[in-house]
Amino acid sequence: MTDIPAPGDHGGDGARVARALGLDVSEVLDLSASLNPLARDPRPVLARHLDAVARYPDPSAATRALAAAMGVAPERLLLTNGGAEAIALVSSIVGGSVVEPEFRLHPRGEGPRWRSNPHNPTGVLAPSDARVAVWDEAFYPLATGQWTRGDEDAIVVGSLTKLLACPGLRVGYVLGDPALRDACASRQPHWSLNGLASESLADLLEPVDLVRESAGVRVLREQLRSLLARHGLVAQPSDANWLLVECPGLRDVLAREAVVVRDCASFAMPGVVRIAVPDERGLERLDAALTRVAPWMERVASRSSDGALGSRRAGANRPGRDGEREDEG
Repeated sequence: MTDIPAPGDHGGDGARVARALGLDVSEVLDLSASLNPLARDPRPVLARHLDAVARYPDPSAATRALAAAMGVAPERLLLTNGGAEAIALVSSIVGGSVVEPEFRLHPRGEGPRWRSNPHNPTGVLAPSDARVAVWDEAFYPLATGQWTRGDEDAIVVGSLTKLLACPGLRVGYVLGDPALRDACASRQPHWSLNGLASESLADLLEPVDLVRESAGVRVLREQLRSLLARHGLVAQPSDANWLLVECPGLRDVLAREAVVVRDCASFAMPGVVRIAVPDERGLERLDAALTRVAPWMERVASRSSDGALGSRRAGANRPGRDGEREDEG
């Protein structure tokens, strides 16, 4: 039996699983990375800007394009080498703390409160009256159809590569008051945003329709929920482009079928998997894979007290919805 590589801390395990199975990465359905299933293929746009690799990057046009799309002043916006750099820059200045479980890259120390919104890993949006110092809005546009909550007294970090489905391009941002933006920029290495991202971003953003894409993700998410239920898997509530299911062993079983889901052990949630919302073809592939592993699923379900998988955690680890108020730290 093929040894399946252990899960990474942040998903995106498709390439490693493909190598283990002796497949091309294109033959693996990677639902361990929660990307926009309705995003347009970025490759034709990137191909038009390949000559950018022969020049040093200038992110000024890309910054103006994103500021215009978001409806914010350019002097409040700093483009970064992915959301990871945005988080590192802000945390180096303000520090921070979290309520677990929370995204692994957020700071865990003394200081102001950080929260992903929708919450990562549960996918639940924060209540409208929640207040924190730093919002991580990497998935907020897909969950709401809006670019940002717009809390004027909060700092925002974000990641465009979830929305645009091109994580290899590495485009994130910091949104805050000009002084905070400048402080982050002073700590950023020269040419942090690569030339291809700098010159292609305006064209990548031009066709984005947040309202349409967010609505489409909601439809696909409910189709995914129904598909999982048909196979005896109970998904937790979510506003994001993924669902959580408790089913120990499911990650490795599906990986052998060339379908990769996210193991949540790095969130201290062993036995739980996070399944990204796929497009229609991805739903068909997942359905077929779950059908092939039905005998294994039946054996696992027979050991469950109620014959359904995922129900015991349906109300667990869901900050920000049922009575918890998050005050700025």
